[in-house]
Order: sequence, then C-alpha cells, then structure tokens
Amino acid sequence: MRPEDYQPPLTRWGHLWRLLLMLVISAVATAGRLEYQIEHARWWLAIDLLLGVVGLIAVWWRRAHPVVVCTFTALASAVSITVSGPAALALVSLSTRRRWREIVPQAVIGIGAGVLAERIVPGPTAPSPEPMFLIVVLTVAIVGALIAWGLYIGSRRELLASWQSRAMLAEQEQQAKISQARSVERARIAREMHDVLAHRISTVSMYAGALAFRDDLSSEEIAQTSRTIEENSRLALTELREVLGVLREGPGDADPEVPQVRPADIDALIEENRDAGMRVGYTRSADLDAVSASTVRTLYRCVQEGLTNARKHAPASTVTVRIEPARASGIDLLVVNPLPIGDARTSLPPSGLGLIGLGERVALSGGRHSVTRTDDAMFILHVWLPAQD
Repeated sequence: MRPEDYQPPLTRWGHLWRLLLMLVISAVATAGRLEYQIEHARWWLAIDLLLGVVGLIAVWWRRAHPVVVCTFTALASAVSITVSGPAALALVSLSTRRRWREIVPQAVIGIGAGVLAERIVPGPTAPSPEPMFLIVVLTVAIVGALIAWGLYIGSRRELLASWQSRAMLAEQEQQAKISQARSVERARIAREMHDVLAHRISTVSMYAGALAFRDDLSSEEIAQTSRTIEENSRLALTELREVLGVLREGPGDADPEVPQVRPADIDALIEENRDAGMRVGYTRSADLDAVSASTVRTLYRCVQEGLTNARKHAPASTVTVRIEPARASGIDLLVVNPLPIGDARTSLPPSGLGLIGLGERVALSGGRHSVTRTDDAMFILHVWLPAQD
C-alpha cells in the first residue's frame, strides 16, 4: 500500500492545531535568543523571521513534495530558530511515509543543521559552553523522537486504512452474494413459469387461432372453444400466482413444486424439529383453514426459516412460536428465542440470505416482517400475512 493511499484528508481543525503547534515550538525555541537578536543582531532577527514565515508557507505542500519541503526547512533551521516548528512538522510528515531511503538522509541533515545552529551561529554566548558530545546527543534525541512519532502515525494510518479496505471488501462480497441470490431466483422464476404456464398459454393460443381463422365453426363449437380459452386463462393466472408464491422454496431445480402445504404440515414441522432435539413452545390460536392456500404456504416457510435461524444461532435456547389472528384481518407469526450469552452485548448482525428470502416471500404475499433484538437479549421475528390474497 502506497503512503498516498492511507494519508487522510485534513480538516480545518487539523490544519489549525498543526499551525498552533508549530507556532508554540518556534516561540519556545526563539525565547532563548530573542533578546540577544534585538540588542546585538537585528539583521539576523529579520532574516530569522523571514525564513520562519517562508517555512510556515512551505509546509502547506509537505505532502505533495515531502523531501523538498523537509530539506529546505532543515537547512533553514541552521540559521533560523523560528523555522524550528515547520521543520519539526515537515520531518514528522515525511516519516509517516515510512520510507527509510527518505528518512535517513533527512535525519542526517536535521542532526547536522541542529549542531551547526548551536556551534556556529552566534548567540548570547559564543561559542556555546555545552560540550560537543552533549549537543550531538540532544540533537539526535530530538530528531529521533520526531521520526519515531511520524513512524507511529504512519503505521496507525495504514492499519486503519487496511481495516477500512477489508470492511469495504466484505461489504462488496455480501452485496455480490445478495445479487447472485437474486439472479438465481430470477432464473428459477423463469423455469417455474415455463414448466407451469407454457402448456396453458399454448392451449389458449391454439384455440384463439382457431377462432380467428376458422369461419365454419358452429355456434356451439364457438361457445365451447371460448369456454376452453376462459378456463385455461383462469388456470394460468392461478398457477402464475402459485409460481410467485414458491420463491426460495426447495432446492431450485426445474420441477414444479407440488403438492400444496396444508395447515397440518405446520404442526408436523414443529414436531419434526422437536424430534430433532429442539425445545419449541408452540401455540396456534388462528384458524388456518379459513385462509388462502398461498398464505398457508408462506406461513409454513416463515416458520421453517425462523426455526432454522434459531437452530443455527441459538441451538441451546428455547424457541417460542405463536400463530395468532391479527387485528388487521390477517395472521401474526412470532418466533422468539433468547440470544446466546456471548452475544448479549453485541449488536444484531445483518440478516443472512435466509432472512432476505423470507422478506421477499412475505412482500410478494402482501405482508410485512421485522427482525428485532430487545434490551433483554431476545431475538424476535415478527411476520404479518393477509388472510386472503
């Protein structure tokens, strides 16, 4: 990953606190020589301030031209104490790139400029009373601290960028899975329509063609042909509704899905899961014999998906399934199970493809569904279906 890929854009506050920090560093460094410059070397003070202003302007391009800006500010710091702040920021910014072929030469230049500033440039006492060894050690420590700070910032930025990249990749993979699942369903709908509707539509077409081109048919034959067209058209519409109602049912092969689900099959599904070891509390107060067959089929699949979801994510929990008459002339389904203890404080994960398919199936039936997690760590699947189509 290139340094340009994980350098975050700076906000106004980011620019402001960096500017304030540079001014503080320059002010602290200047305090020891300001009085001497005013009294004995005002020409030097003018040059010092000029280089400091130029350094403040130059660091604005420290990301576009890091080596040039860092080299200029480091060399200028040998004769200008007010450029210390911009030089420090330029060195830290260059170090965030974590390229040693850039860092090592700048470290040498920075140490050399620091030593020259102490030993050659005139000051309140010339030459400086500190031994050379102490000056070198102090300069190396300051430059090393700035480089270490920059390396840490660069490493942290790269780590955050890699996390963001992984999150975006995971999101793209999830979207690809959803898109693939929808494409599979579209292909499956096409297969179901061909298998279920092709015979009806071809029959209607044949009889309609006979009425258009045969002028020797008797009144009774015309009436019989019209009744055949009407009957096949009605069956085609009914079977089309059934095709849309079997989305995500079964393995998705080319065979039509028969027979239709009955209310007793829902009770059998509960007993089947109990026999498999699940603890299921089941109550059904709604009269499913009075609702349409497609609603019963959708309700069956919703119960099946709710139990499957509970078995995958909370296998040791007791699942409560309630089927009740709804106020809005429909059927209410509630599937409730406690979340595992390890997930009690985590946010509810996004729905998988099973719950996505459930939502599509419920929407096609004209119903609604919701998936929630309560404060007491309970997972609730609520589905409302209309009693009739």
